[in-house]
Amino acid sequence: MITPLTAGEICIREVVFSDRGMLLGEAARLMRSQHVGSLVVVEERSPKERIVVGMITDRDLATAVVALERDPRAIRVGDVMSGDVVTVREQDSLLDVLSAMRRKKVRRVPVTGARGELIGLVSIDDLLSVVAEQMQALAAAVGAAGHHET
Repeated sequence: MITPLTAGEICIREVVFSDRGMLLGEAARLMRSQHVGSLVVVEERSPKERIVVGMITDRDLATAVVALERDPRAIRVGDVMSGDVVTVREQDSLLDVLSAMRRKKVRRVPVTGARGELIGLVSIDDLLSVVAEQMQALAAAVGAAGHHET
């Protein structure tokens, strides 16, 4: 039997992150320079142990700062971030990841280790790529079976 893919196998391991104290203007510039739509907010206990404490997205910046005409140089990530962040574990299946995303209505989830430390990030785009690859393999198998019958 084939074992299902896990969050740890498909996640991006080089995650762009910030801490609660980062100014929003700096967070926005970091998102722009790294070409990402979100930052995982961490509490850094050591360079190898970053505990996930929140998420901040480009939408958060738009709704909490731009729409309210607030100064991003006076607001910190911790003031705007979502602290009720949904995470998944490395060993969680893709179905578990999808379930968590659907339940919390999010498009990205941090992947954490046993102590809540940041391991990676899974986005809906990552999941779509994996499913598309599996669908191509399925289509190839169906096509091969059809050719075998003729």
